[in-house]
Amino acid sequence: MSGFETTRRQALALSMGSLAGLALPAWARSADLGEADIDAIVRPFLQAFDTPGIAVAVVRRGQPAFVKGYGVRTLGKPAPVDIHTRFGIASHSKAFTAAALALLIDQGKIGWEDPVLKHLPEFRMHDAAVTRMMTVRDLLVHRSGLPLGAGDLMYFPQSSHGAADVLKALPHLKPVRGFRAGYDYDNILYLVAGLLIERVSGIGWDRFIEERILVPAGMADAVASRGALKTDNVAGRHARLGPPVRGIGKLEVVQADEGPAIDAAGGINASIADMAKWLQLQLDQGKLPDGKQLWSPEQAKEMWTPATITASSEGPTPENPVRPILQTYALGWFVQDYRGLRMIQHSGGLSGQVTYSGLLPSRGIAVSVFSNVEESVSSAIRNAILDRLIDAPAFDWVGAYGARSKAAQAEALASVEGGIGKAPAGGPSLPLASYAGRYRDPWYGDIVVAEKRGKLTIDFTPTPVFKSALEPWGPDTFRTRFARDAGEDAIVTFAVGGGKVTGVTMRALSPLADFSFDYQHLAFVPVP
Repeated sequence: MSGFETTRRQALALSMGSLAGLALPAWARSADLGEADIDAIVRPFLQAFDTPGIAVAVVRRGQPAFVKGYGVRTLGKPAPVDIHTRFGIASHSKAFTAAALALLIDQGKIGWEDPVLKHLPEFRMHDAAVTRMMTVRDLLVHRSGLPLGAGDLMYFPQSSHGAADVLKALPHLKPVRGFRAGYDYDNILYLVAGLLIERVSGIGWDRFIEERILVPAGMADAVASRGALKTDNVAGRHARLGPPVRGIGKLEVVQADEGPAIDAAGGINASIADMAKWLQLQLDQGKLPDGKQLWSPEQAKEMWTPATITASSEGPTPENPVRPILQTYALGWFVQDYRGLRMIQHSGGLSGQVTYSGLLPSRGIAVSVFSNVEESVSSAIRNAILDRLIDAPAFDWVGAYGARSKAAQAEALASVEGGIGKAPAGGPSLPLASYAGRYRDPWYGDIVVAEKRGKLTIDFTPTPVFKSALEPWGPDTFRTRFARDAGEDAIVTFAVGGGKVTGVTMRALSPLADFSFDYQHLAFVPVP
C-alpha cells in the first residue's frame, strides 16, 4: 500500500505477540522520551491556546506506559486533570464496538460477511437491494451510500429517541451515492452494530462492553455510557460560542449534550490511564497482560485491514509534513501513512471535548491525547509527541497549529460575512397563524409551530433543548434562536401552495456547523 510494503512486513513481524523483554532492532526502537520532554511538548500548547486541560498517554510495547494530566478540569475551578479524570472518548468508542463483534466472531456466533438480515431480520435500508447485501462489515466502514452524518439529529443533542429507533428511521434515509461506491462517515450504522451485538449475545451493548472488554482489560475508570459515571472526577466541556459563529471568541463552559442512544458509536467515557491500557491491548494484538488472548490475532489483523478509501493526496507539504498519501477506514479505525510508517488512528469529538489517538505498530508505540475543549489542539500534541518518539525532523507544531487555527477563523468569518447576522430580503407570504401546526419527518419525528401574539415559536418535540422563537429570515423562511450552548441554529423554510403550508425543510444557519446537525436531511409534511 502506497509503496510501504517493507514497513508493513516489519509491522507483521512485530504483531505476532507481545515484545516485552525482547531486544528490538534499530528500526523499531523509539526515542527516549521522559516526563520532562513530554512536559516541554504539552505546556506550550496550553499556554498558546488557553486550553484548560489535557491528558496524555504514551505507550511503548514492553515498557510501562506514561500517563499524565495537565491543567484544570473546568475553567474557573481549581480541580486538576489527573490520570483518572474521565473524558468522553466519543468516536474512539467505534473501535470497541468493532472489538465486541470480533469477540463474537471468535466464538463462531457471527461472521464479518454475514448479512445483517441474518441477525436482525427487521433491518431495512432505503433500497431493498442494499438491505439484502449489507453485511456486518459494511456496518462499520462508512460505505453504505448514506450521506455524511445521516440521522445524527435523532440522538445528538440528546433526544427521546432510543437506539432501537434507528431501525425505524433507516428506510427513510435516502442515499447520496451507490452502495460501496464511496466514503461518507456515519454514526447510525454503528448503532445498528450495537443492536446486533445485543441480539446475538443476549445482553445490551453497554453491559457487553463493560463485562467483555473494559473489565478484562483493567479499564477500571471506564464506563460504556456517560449516564453510568459515578464520580466527580470528570473533565468539563469548553467551546468558543461566538459571535458570529461557534468556533470563534472566548472559551466558555458548555454542557454535555449526548444521550445514551449514541453509545455504540460514541458513548464510552474513560480516563487517560484506561486509554493507555486500551492502546497496549491494541499493540499486543488482543493479548492481555496476563498472557490471555481477549480477541485472536486473526481478528486483530482484520480490524486493521482497510476497507474504504477515505482520502488521498500528493503527500507531505512544508506546512503539513504528515499529510497522508492515502487514508483508509478499517473496522473502527482509520489506517494511513505517517512519515513513511503505517498509522492506525482515530479521533473523537463531542460538544466541548476532542480526543486523538495514533498507533505506529511497526515501532511498537502509541499516543493518545484528550482535551476538554472543542478544538483539535490534541491532534497537534499527538503529532508532536509521535515525531519525537520516531526521531522525525524537527517541526514547529505549536506554530503550525496556531497558523491553521488563525486561517480557519479567518475563513469562518469570511464565509458568514454579511450573511449570518442580517436577515435576507422578503418575508412571510401568509398570515403567521397559517404556519402554525404539527409537522412530521419520517425518520426524525415531529416539530410543532405555534403562533401567539403575532410571533411564531418552534418545538422540536424529540429534542428538549430545541425550542425557540422563529424570526423572519427571507421569503416564507425563519431562523431559530436556540439557547446559546444548545447547538447550531436552523433556517426553517415553509413550502407554500394554494394558500397553505405543504411542507417544511431546513438547513443549518452556520456554514461551519458540525455535520451531526443534519437539518438538511429533514423533510416535514403537515400532520392532519
